[in-house]
Amino acid sequence: MRSIFLAAMLLLTPLSAGAETRVWEFRVLLDDREVGRHRFTLRATGEQRELRSEAQFDVRLLFLSAYRYRHEALERWDGNCLRSLAARTDDNGERQTVNAAVRGGRFVVERVNGRDEHEGCVMSFAYWNPQILKAKQLLNVQTGELLPVNVTPQGDEVLATRGEVRIARRHRISAPRLQIDLWYAGELWVALEAPAAGGRRLRYELM
Repeated sequence: MRSIFLAAMLLLTPLSAGAETRVWEFRVLLDDREVGRHRFTLRATGEQRELRSEAQFDVRLLFLSAYRYRHEALERWDGNCLRSLAARTDDNGERQTVNAAVRGGRFVVERVNGRDEHEGCVMSFAYWNPQILKAKQLLNVQTGELLPVNVTPQGDEVLATRGEVRIARRHRISAPRLQIDLWYAGELWVALEAPAAGGRRLRYELM
């Protein structure tokens, strides 16, 4: 565990000061109630990419905390292939840590429930990158599991984002225990929606 963690940290050294930076910041709603924010910061120099993800949700009921979620992840990419990952999550008190890196031509993942090795190009659920819509399997950075996925187009819809009305194409990603709908206006990721416990809906809206 220590060796893969150190390898991941070496691969996660910062990119050069001249890197191009893009930011997606989402308002997170549970049904129609805002419960938090999720921010994605992408820095790229050529084919080298570094993605930082930071999420914070709080659901309150009668002024008491009913649910708390914290998530941080740092991913390093070479083109569309994940090279390393360091993630930690507090899901209402259940803590998980995932560390991964390419070693000897294989993508090695250390997670709470064990160690996995994968061949070839591995992609995470990198919603910011429309190339995931072509994937047959994606890595869940919260759990470290590589999941088979099926992507189906759902048609075009009109969405209001960042003060503009846009035509956005909806896609559905289906995986074991997961169903996620994504909206893209051209190449720009603008929204996400997924089922939540109790028949509720979790939704991301781009700010």
